[in-house]
Amino acid sequence: MAMCSSSSSSSSQKTWIVHGILAGAAIAAAIGAHAYLGRTRKFRSRVVGIIPARYASSRFEGKPLVKILGKPMIQRTWERTKLATTLDHVVVATDDERIAECCRGFGADVIMTSESCRNGTERCNEALEKLEKKYDVVVNIQGDEPLIDPEIIDGVVKALQVTPDAVFSTAVTPLKPEDGVDPNRVKCVVDNRGYAIYFSRGLIPYNKSGKVNPDFPYMLHLGLQSFDSKFLKVYSELQPTPLQQEEDLEQLKVLENGFKMKVIKVDHEAHGVDSPDDVEKIESLMRERNLS
Repeated sequence: MAMCSSSSSSSSQKTWIVHGILAGAAIAAAIGAHAYLGRTRKFRSRVVGIIPARYASSRFEGKPLVKILGKPMIQRTWERTKLATTLDHVVVATDDERIAECCRGFGADVIMTSESCRNGTERCNEALEKLEKKYDVVVNIQGDEPLIDPEIIDGVVKALQVTPDAVFSTAVTPLKPEDGVDPNRVKCVVDNRGYAIYFSRGLIPYNKSGKVNPDFPYMLHLGLQSFDSKFLKVYSELQPTPLQQEEDLEQLKVLENGFKMKVIKVDHEAHGVDSPDDVEKIESLMRERNLS
């Protein structure tokens, strides 16, 4: 992600965030989860940020340790995350000792997790269970976002805190038309009350022409997400769902089981690191914004 460089851009972003905040076995588990959360719901005051990081990656092995202007990417992400005012604690969750050693070296708290975790959400859940303190909200922060904006982290947390019927919150931003058919750019559609309807790697909504409409406000999912901590445990117990598996998007399991997901809209440019080629782009952006 890239942080807005001017005060007017920052003000615009804050306005978007505030607007977003205000404006079988799986079935059985989901029914039980709804009842469980309904009985125990309360104000979600204690918040932990967890940065899941793994060394193995089919597209970019060792990605968390790649240097971004001299610092490991995981350190860049951790430093930006620490600036969020809503987080009471920040930890890195990893299954690799190389990443753990690096993180301890720059002062991060590390939780070692199992190699069997299938995704970042399951890694967050395992880390949560190993933490000594109890938390109401868990923020899953992508480790490959060295320019993550702390204001957006705060916006996602506050959205969940003021929406008691949601168990999950996330952020979207306007999608560039040229990214409309890129499967690495996850799209999202939202209802009039700010709840997610669907996420897809394909173009949504899809019109009759089959082409990207340059005048339509498509939305890009930023990947940052927060969970009610009780729901996070429930999530890991739910069986994989058809849409989740077909799209390879873990947030769809939340929607397929009937849970509500709050979405905030932010005016923000996403800059994650998906491949080695992205490193140079990130470094150029950091130099432009004097963030080195």
